Amino acid sequence: MRQVTRAGDPVDVAGDFPEMGQAAPALTLTNTDMADVTLADFAGQRKVLNIIPSVDTPTCALSTRTFNKLASQMANTVVLVVSADLPFAAKRFCGAEGLDNVETLSTFRHPEFHRTWGVALCSGVMKGLCARAVVVLDERDRVIHSQLVGEIKHEPDYQAALESLA
Repeated sequence: MRQVTRAGDPVDVAGDFPEMGQAAPALTLTNTDMADVTLADFAGQRKVLNIIPSVDTPTCALSTRTFNKLASQMANTVVLVVSADLPFAAKRFCGAEGLDNVETLSTFRHPEFHRTWGVALCSGVMKGLCARAVVVLDERDRVIHSQLVGEIKHEPDYQAALESLA
């Protein structure tokens, strides 16, 4: 089990976090049209998974806005914002913010994602949500960058994620 912090307090994170060079674990998540999607739905594209606790928190909202802006600079790349938020809430957030370069995906039907991808917060007040992380996959769904953010309130390393796509 790994640990991150939230405002300096330790939080346990369960599961096997994807490491560089690994094949991405399988996933099924729900999009804003309430359809379940898998990595196969994005076949042939590079994928940036911006994994967050909730778009309703300041840092998560900021990382979603930032990746939306950066997405326009990334050829053959889709940005997937993954959280436990209901698809309705994520759609409302992106609509209100004018974000159309990211695709939001929910774990609400597929909580197995949390442990399969090693982002299951299993202690503290955010227990049941995803830890903050960024995983970048190449066109063949191999991990080319992974960062489990050590402090939940901190932003991910955008530059490192972008450099992995260069």
